[in-house]
Amino acid sequence: MSTPIPPPGSNDPYAERPQDWGPQLYERQPLYGQPAHGSALPPLADWLPRVGASLIDSVLQSIPMLVGYGILLANLASRAENEYPDDVPAVWAFVCLGIGFLGSIGVFVWNRVIRQGTTGQSVGKSVLKIRLVEGTYFQPVGPGMAFGRDLLGGIFNQACYIDSLWPLWDEKKQTLHDKVLNTYVVSVGQQERGAGY
Repeated sequence: MSTPIPPPGSNDPYAERPQDWGPQLYERQPLYGQPAHGSALPPLADWLPRVGASLIDSVLQSIPMLVGYGILLANLASRAENEYPDDVPAVWAFVCLGIGFLGSIGVFVWNRVIRQGTTGQSVGKSVLKIRLVEGTYFQPVGPGMAFGRDLLGGIFNQACYIDSLWPLWDEKKQTLHDKVLNTYVVSVGQQERGAGY
């Protein structure tokens, strides 16, 4: 037979426990500067800042490829013997183009996968004060989900561009790939320093 547990503040170890005194359920405590579960969703980002952030990221990602392509074209234009069929650029110009292509992939991985996954903000999102968060605790999604989100967004946009336009009429301002992965793009603005969003 187990000994009854006294209620808090009781000096009698054998006092009867009130019926409403039982195990206490506690919610998950947030980390410092993070919202607790059940917190209100931060303000959702509008469509134009999302498009602008995507354009900034695309330009940033294309710079290494454009440099490599420019080197290739400059080599082709500067060759003295650039008459058909001898108008092929030098091998080193093709190497520069390949390095530019790999550089663009590297910028994508750093910006859209690692940076956005761990902080919620790519360079474009940082400039326009918006952030990608998951839909439960409103925290950054992690590199794996950030990559999966971009991959799924690319697939949906290849099928039809309605995915990019979906936030225009959606009440939660989500794209279709945001709905599948339960992610949101929120506006941080002045909350950046205080709330931890």
